[in-house]
Amino acid sequence: MKNNEFARLLLPRVLIFLVVAMNLQCAFAYIFNPLPYVAPFELDGEPGRVAIIGIGILFVMWQVPYVFALVHPQRNRRSLLEASLMQGIGLAGETLLLRSIPGTHVSLRASILRFVIFDAVGLLLLLIALIYIFRLLKSETGESHAD
Repeated sequence: MKNNEFARLLLPRVLIFLVVAMNLQCAFAYIFNPLPYVAPFELDGEPGRVAIIGIGILFVMWQVPYVFALVHPQRNRRSLLEASLMQGIGLAGETLLLRSIPGTHVSLRASILRFVIFDAVGLLLLLIALIYIFRLLKSETGESHAD
């Protein structure tokens, strides 16, 4: 029975893991090697270094619901839904932010565009996992679950 459950939840776990891994890779790069990211954000010096590290710390903080969803996407489907909403908010906000940056700030626009792409891919993976979980729940119970 345990092996069956593991196999049944493997796809959503892999999808969620990919998003968590991408997010943490970015977070740790910002925290442990911030200097390459200072100039693309048009920052400099010690304030720029600290700002980039701060962004990395935020990335780690934001992973909490993702990790709960990863542990058991079916039981923790609310966390998966929260992670998907967070990812969607990030994508929408970064898209609006990108549109507000004048074209003369090429490096800054490129940096924000990477976040837009990054979050779009993450959102797609999370939504696939979420749809899978809700279909699984529906097939197991014969009814729809909204919680």
